[in-house]
Order: sequence, then structure tokens, then C-alpha cells
Amino acid sequence: MNYLNLIRYQNLVFIALMQVFIKYSLFQPFGVDTALTNFSFTLLVIATICIAAAGNIINDIYDVEIDKVNKPNKVLIGKRISERNANRLFVLFNIAGVAIGFYLANSIGKPSFAALFIVFSALLYLYASYLKGILLIGNLLVSALVAMSLIIVALFDLFPAITPQNQATQSAVFKIVLHYALFAFFINFIREIVKDLQDINGDKKGGINTLPIALGRKRTISIVFLLGVFMTLGVVFYMYENLYNQQTLLLYFLFAIVAPLLYFCIKSWDADSPKEYGFLSKLLKIIMFLGICSIPMYQFVILK
Repeated sequence: MNYLNLIRYQNLVFIALMQVFIKYSLFQPFGVDTALTNFSFTLLVIATICIAAAGNIINDIYDVEIDKVNKPNKVLIGKRISERNANRLFVLFNIAGVAIGFYLANSIGKPSFAALFIVFSALLYLYASYLKGILLIGNLLVSALVAMSLIIVALFDLFPAITPQNQATQSAVFKIVLHYALFAFFINFIREIVKDLQDINGDKKGGINTLPIALGRKRTISIVFLLGVFMTLGVVFYMYENLYNQQTLLLYFLFAIVAPLLYFCIKSWDADSPKEYGFLSKLLKIIMFLGICSIPMYQFVILK
């Protein structure tokens, strides 16, 4: 169980679920042409999870001293798992992810795509070792990588199968994936700032320059509130532009996404304790999950 907690298995399951939804609840029902077989898609999921797991491990290795302040009861490296074993796992997961990515890129006739996994692996290492300490850069990078875990399915499965005949359909479905990727990016970006509010004491000790350290808690929570309002308005605009005639999806978005986002805005208005920041972080995670869970609904609504 210690090793499962080290790789953040819940987050990895969520990543896999997002990719499965895109492949089997979006691509397949729409009848778009795809490049990956079921076996190849499974390998893509495994490769993504391996790179993400490696990123979680190296982050924990570099954050030992910070975590002793922020979450002393959850520190694994040096207590339940040796740093040597953690480093070995980090290397093994990276090798597996990059090797599978190389195989998949060649199998779809896009060998240059193998570079994506190398870049993702390198960025996660740089995030843990250096970029995390630069104001907002780490937050933006992590959020972008979360979004890429969605886009990479379209790049490997949809993009190679585009022809002049199917370009319109393929582009329409690709656009839906991009919308969800943007949703995941912004939700995760707000959550990263909220987590920085939670971890301000340990981050100070670790010399990390986060938004709460640079601006203070009160200004930062005001920014979180404004970002929450912006996110809510963005979802409402998306509903108006794309789901106006899709009553089922419209109601789902209204009650499962917009309503929780409004509640988030209300709760973030005067949040000022680690407990409240922790609640906001969990709430955003739930909103992201509910948002991704709307993907399977497209096949029953838009295809009618």
C-alpha cells in the first residue's frame, strides 16, 4: 500500500478513466476513424500512467523536507520507503513509459511522437527539481500536463487517421477533446493555487516562491475567488454556445458543474484556514471528476 500511495494510484486511475472515456465514449460512438487497436490503446494508457507515476515519485523525493512540515504523517520517503528504492522505481517507470511510447509512435507511423513522452518525463523531473520554485510556472506546467493526458489520446488515435474525406468529423471530435482539456487545465490550475495556500509553511521552508508567499494569503484567496468566477462564466458560455439544444447535457452541466463551481466561489470568498483550503481542493477535484463524467453523455445526446 505504501508504494501505491507513493505513485498516487487514485490520480493514476482517474487519468486512465479520462482516456477510456475519450476512446470508448467519444471516438467509438461517433464512428470516427482511429489509429489505435484496443491493445495499442491499452499500451497508451499504461505509458501515460508510467510517466505520471514517475513524476509523482520524483516529486516526493524532492519534497521530503517540505512534506515533513505540511503533512508529516504522510511522508513515505525515508520512513516507509527508502530513497534508493524510490529512485529505482522512478527510473523503471520512466523507461517503461518512454519505451512504450516509442513503440506506439512507430506503430502508427508517427515516430516523432515518441518525443512527447521524453519531453513529459523531462518536464516532470524539472518541475520537481527546479520549476516548482518559480512563481506560477510550476502551477501552469502541472496543469498543462494534466490537459495533455487528454490531448495525447487524440494525437495518437485520431490525428493519424485524418483524411480529406473524414476531416470535418475528425476535427469536430478533436474540438470536443480540446474543450475538455481546457476545462481540466483551468480546474487544475486553480486547485494548484489552493494547494499552495494549504502548503505555505512547508513551501517557505523549502524556498519555493508560490503565489501565497509572494502576495499573501488574503490576496491569493481573492485571486482564487476571481478565477472561480471566471471558470463558472466560461462553463456557462460553453453551455450557451455548444449545448443550448442538448437539454440532457445542459441540465447535467448546470447541476453537476456550474452549481458546485458557484458553491466553490462562495466558500472561497472568505476561506482563511488550512482546513478550508483542503475542502476547496477536494471540491475542485470532485468538479473535475464530474466534468469528465459528462463525456459518455455525448453519444446519447448529440448523436440523436
